[in-house]
Amino acid sequence: MSASSTTRDGKRSETPYGTDPTGFLTYGADGRVTALISFGGRKPLSDGGGKLEEQAEAFKTFLAYAGRYKLTGDKVIHSVEISSIQNYVDKELVRTIQFHDDRIVLATPPTRVNGKIMIIELIWQRLGPAS
Repeated sequence: MSASSTTRDGKRSETPYGTDPTGFLTYGADGRVTALISFGGRKPLSDGGGKLEEQAEAFKTFLAYAGRYKLTGDKVIHSVEISSIQNYVDKELVRTIQFHDDRIVLATPPTRVNGKIMIIELIWQRLGPAS
């Protein structure tokens, strides 16, 4: 539904995923998690798969990872096994988690993004069954 960031001084913005990001977050009963985030405002590649600059921009504006998860109190830990960002592989991404009806709110610990320390908050809406 939304992504926002808050800096140490309380300044809030819609970074780092741009305006209107979309995504899917799936938690399976088997303990597996899959996260896909497409930044807002992405452009299609030109014919033939795009030029190197377009491919680089496409990579920078899409995040995907999967692995295992576990709930511990008010935290969820994503143990990453595969990711579009190789640095996440074999890492644990710890998020605070809140449940509000059919929404999940995940927040990072203070994290360096583009040279600034911020907390990133993602609000996910539960989807109904596919028809």
